[in-house]
Amino acid sequence: MTQLRSLLSAGRRLFADRRGATAVEYGLIVALIVLAMVGALGGVADTTITMWNNVSTRVVSAR
Repeated sequence: MTQLRSLLSAGRRLFADRRGATAVEYGLIVALIVLAMVGALGGVADTTITMWNNVSTRVVSAR
């Protein structure tokens, strides 16, 4: 019975603690920033690949 009370007391303290919620919020913000960066990197990669393919084509046709 003492262990059950101890467990319930720990559970109440855990649910009352707001520090974990703040950490989760910051984690979600960081995840959204990373997703935006990955999306932007994909667009830049496509543009860069196209640019280098054009350079390669022009070099080959200049020979």
